[in-house]
Amino acid sequence: MAPVAVVTGGSRGIGRAIVLRLAQAGAQVLFTYAANEAAAREVEAACEGKSRGYQFDVSDAAAVSAFFEGPVKEAGRLDWLVNNAGITRDKLLVRMADDDWDRVLEVNLKGAFLCTRSAAKIMMKQRSGAIVNVSSVVAEMGNVGQANYVSSKAGLIGLTRACAKELGMRGVRVNAVAPGFIETEMTAGLPDDVRQRMLAAIPLARFGSAGEVAGAVEFLLGEAAAYVTGQVLHVGGGLYT
Repeated sequence: MAPVAVVTGGSRGIGRAIVLRLAQAGAQVLFTYAANEAAAREVEAACEGKSRGYQFDVSDAAAVSAFFEGPVKEAGRLDWLVNNAGITRDKLLVRMADDDWDRVLEVNLKGAFLCTRSAAKIMMKQRSGAIVNVSSVVAEMGNVGQANYVSSKAGLIGLTRACAKELGMRGVRVNAVAPGFIETEMTAGLPDDVRQRMLAAIPLARFGSAGEVAGAVEFLLGEAAAYVTGQVLHVGGGLYT
């Protein structure tokens, strides 16, 4: 039987790469997206029938419950959950509005909590399952102008470790990946001098790819990592060690 996976924020960037990777591995992937329907449909087409996108806000508890009680329950089981959905609202601390803080924490951290809580109920009954939270290298090294984002990603590491302790006895593993500077639309648009400064801080002297992060996620979900839980795997080219 093909594994069933849920990936949040799966229409673009790292999330898209994860959906494609898991579909290629034979999984049936249910992914969420916030707004970009055209991108979601493109992902579905690229997966050739092995994925389907669902549009809702992962910080909306009612919407998350409806998703897990509806499409996920209809799938018959849940083997993998990847909490990838995330946003940024970067500002210096003294200029950061309450809403900038609240919204980033709601999507990045509360969303992961809501999805993990729903997934855990299914996986605990199965006595099997694996969860990967997509954190960030900045969760451990910090970053100027990202107090909200850094806090949300650090919170994901704490959530990972707490859930690993709680769910391990039921055969459910919980890990995190911490990407560094990944080649995305955002990094591609940076001024050359900024890109060069970023590259100078990376021992491997290049940005990573979304596919490389997806590969790390696939490893943590799979049997090769069957005795790995509560861990944070950095995918950052040595940026923070």
